[in-house]
Amino acid sequence: MIALSPLTVSVLREHREKQALERVMLGAQLKDDDLAFSDPEGKSLLPNTVTHAWIKLVRRTRLKPIRLHDARHSHASILLKLGTHPKIVQERLGHASIQITLDTYSHVAPGLQEAAAARFDQAFTARYNKHGKEATGENVANLSPKLDITSS
Repeated sequence: MIALSPLTVSVLREHREKQALERVMLGAQLKDDDLAFSDPEGKSLLPNTVTHAWIKLVRRTRLKPIRLHDARHSHASILLKLGTHPKIVQERLGHASIQITLDTYSHVAPGLQEAAAARFDQAFTARYNKHGKEATGENVANLSPKLDITSS
């Protein structure tokens, strides 16, 4: 199970309401276990149907042509660049293992090492400023950030 944003939930609810109206017009009823994305009769969409709908959408927006899979790839790359834990990205993508995610998206890593070092420095700087002491070998242990590593 993956988390959905409130906006996504709202859009899906609107879609579900439209779907229910379509079914009523066809003399059918929408069931709770019906597919979220289906043809008007509730049957699974063929992969090409989704691909063609995506292509039409991209053309209407006048964006640079990209494949639907590229949007999935962008989603993962953006999440990783925002600092989302790779395990969460793996779960969202449905990869069998975190190694697949890490291998596929290692190109996102440039700059992440520097960002991690900067965040670490910020934690020390905050403690340094609070105590008004210079970080030296003798007192660096006292300046270390107080992090709760027991909670998840």
